[in-house]
Amino acid sequence: MAKKSRNEARLRRHLRVRKKIFGAPDRPRMNVFRSSSEIYVQIIDDFQGHTLASASSIDSELRSGMEGLSNIEKAQKVGQAIAERAKKAGINQVVFDRGGYKYIGRVKALADAAREGGLEF
Repeated sequence: MAKKSRNEARLRRHLRVRKKIFGAPDRPRMNVFRSSSEIYVQIIDDFQGHTLASASSIDSELRSGMEGLSNIEKAQKVGQAIAERAKKAGINQVVFDRGGYKYIGRVKALADAAREGGLEF
């Protein structure tokens, strides 16, 4: 049997976690995706299939402040931005979906910054 790639293993973990996590309108799902150099986060209402708020390290608003920062510092800025945008949209509580990634490094930095910004999860 061929060895599974790291991404295939991550996708299997993500699907396993998604069986239990569901974003309701009163408590939407906050999903994280990370590439080798960027990080993206969306707040999703799974009933309607709509993205309620999003932020990423390539946002035009955030892009100028990202130059020269480490990936963890970028994740912290994105976490602060998603907290602000969620507050504007009237969202206080979310369900955290780490996307099959381990809860360390950039994912943890983003989550901590979002919590400091006022999101509850």
